[in-house]
Parts: sequence; C-alpha cells; structure tokens
Amino acid sequence: MLNWINDLLKFTWLNNLVEIIIRDWLGISVTTQLGSSVHFFIYSSIKILILLGVMIFIISYIRSYFPPERTKKILSRFKGITGNIIASLLGIVTPFCSCSSVPIFIGFVESGVPLGVTFSFLITSPIVHEAAFAVLLASFGWKLAVLYVLTGVLVGVVGGLIIGKLKLEKEVEQYVYEINIEQEDVENLNNKQRINFAVENVKNIIKRIWLFLILGIGIGAFIYGWAPEQILSKYAGPDNPLSVIVATIIAVPLYSNILGTIPIAEALISKGVGLGTAMSFMMATTALSLPEVILLRKVIKPKLIIYFVAITSIAIILVGYLFNLVAHILI
Repeated sequence: MLNWINDLLKFTWLNNLVEIIIRDWLGISVTTQLGSSVHFFIYSSIKILILLGVMIFIISYIRSYFPPERTKKILSRFKGITGNIIASLLGIVTPFCSCSSVPIFIGFVESGVPLGVTFSFLITSPIVHEAAFAVLLASFGWKLAVLYVLTGVLVGVVGGLIIGKLKLEKEVEQYVYEINIEQEDVENLNNKQRINFAVENVKNIIKRIWLFLILGIGIGAFIYGWAPEQILSKYAGPDNPLSVIVATIIAVPLYSNILGTIPIAEALISKGVGLGTAMSFMMATTALSLPEVILLRKVIKPKLIIYFVAITSIAIILVGYLFNLVAHILI
C-alpha cells in the first residue's frame, strides 16, 4: 500500500507511461539526447499541470477565508517578530505576483500594518507557492519541499525584521500615508461559492502562467538533454563556493513565475549543479524580479528599494549555502 502511494506521489506511473509513448509511438529511445529531452518536456508538462490543478484548488479554497481585507485586519493586530511570522505564514496561503505588489503595499501601510511586517509578507508571498511545493514534493521528496517552505518563511521573517529595525518609514512616498482606502466588508461565502472560487482561481492562474511554464519546461528539457554535465558540475556544482552568489546575482534582473523556474532547477540539478545554487536562482528570480522593483518604486524611495533588494539577496544566498550543506540528506 505504502509503495503504491509513494509511486503515485512520485508520478512513477506517468514517467513509465511517457517512456512507452516516446519509445513505441514516436520511435525514439529515451536514452538519446533527443529522447531524454522529449521525455522531460512531456512528463514535466503533464505532472506540473496535474499538481497545479490539485494544489491551487486546495489552497484557493483555504484562501477564500483570507481575502485581502481580512488579511490586513489580521496583520494589523500583531506587533514585533510575531507580526513578521504571521505575515510570512499568510504569504504562503495568499501568494501574490509582482503586479499585485503596489496595491497590496498601499493597502497594508494604509491599514496601519508596520513596514517591516508588510515586507515580510511581500518577500514570502512570491517565493513560497503551493503548486511549487507540490512539484518539489513529487520531484525531490518531502524533506526538500518542507525545507523550501521553511526557508522561504525564514527569508521573509528576517528580511522584514531588519527593514523594521532600520526605521525606514520616511522612505515610503508620502502620498501612501495620505490615501484613505474605503473599508470593505469581508464577504461570507458558502461552501458552493468557495468551491466555485477555487475552480475559477485554477483557471485564472493557469491562464496567466502557462507561457512561463512552457518556456521553463522547454529550457529545462534542453538542459536535461544537451547541457554538458561535466562543465556545469565543475563551475556550478556544490564545490564551487561562488556559484550560489553568481546564480542569485544573475537571477535578480530576470522575471519568471516560480513554477517556470522549477523545471529549469530540476534539469540543472540532474546535471550536477548544486542544490543550493538552483534553489537560490529559483527564489531570487521570483522574489526580486525587475518588474516588481519598478512597480515598488511608485510607492517607496530608492534607498528602501536598495535595502529590500540587498537584504533579500543576502538572505537567499545564505539559504542557498544551507541547501548545499544538507543536500546529501535531501536528495
């Protein structure tokens, strides 16, 4: 029974099915570069779409109890490190993309949520994604998936705490404090409405990120089939102490949904790239994207942006080294 459940969660059945399709229907051996790339692309696409549907539905149902207005009310009750922890935990179940950063920031600050607590939410929210957890669970096991969530929360808590201690409220544009957002009543949904909300959220999210997903899987498939393993292992493997730093710096100006970076990370790890290097690249791409920085400039001044990018980058780099240290336990 346990073996059957393990095979189901690890998608062993799908891996074998795709291998049969490629070998018997397409006439391509999966041991060739082309065959391994095609297998990676088809297998990863189906696996991620299944996990996307299931996990987004579950978390969206939970999220229906935490609309933005209720989230703001919850966060405004907590002070100090407790507020940072609660903010990061809420960031897990209420993930927002970079395009949502400005209205979320304005809403939180206007509601009296401390600046450091607001940044704990903004940092964790794009990093920790429910579907990303599911994909990591299927690809690498529960240990890595759980550590991914814990470190994502830790980055948010530490980053928010430091920003809060620096007393940078004056680095927020003055008009943000003067905005008076009309308070909305938190809608009480029945069970059918929550299910409908979850179904619509699945459709909307997949519609919004499918291109990033396909591009990420395509790049991952190419790396998996053709990337030179020896070179990647030598220059980006866990034995290179600079690889985590370089990966984080390269990732900062890039923009991708975290689900689009996971197939790339999976392919890189299979080629010998350090686990911490791949995870740092994945986190930095989503937490510190250039579009988010540009949008945040509308509400915060350059000094606070520099602090935000620097603190989050350093935290992600340290997380990368942590993943490299415990890689032998995780995979």
